[in-house]
Amino acid sequence: MAAHQVQTPLPGVFYRRPAPDQPEFASPGDTVTADQTIGLVEVMKQFAEIKAGVDGTVTSFEVDNEGVIGPGDVVAVIETGA
Repeated sequence: MAAHQVQTPLPGVFYRRPAPDQPEFASPGDTVTADQTIGLVEVMKQFAEIKAGVDGTVTSFEVDNEGVIGPGDVVAVIETGA
């Protein structure tokens, strides 16, 4: 098994939910697809989706919900079958 680190291309605030009253996009243990959204980054009131990038299982999130992140920061780790 290989671990894929999902990095953010943008600085901002990381959100694991689409809205405060909505469920998380993904949680550790969830199976995700490469094009699945696992979080959002807010930059100046604009939101950008963070995609998993690979098919696999989310093993961890490296940043808390509403945590401040910078470009290149790892937001999640996904275990792949490769």
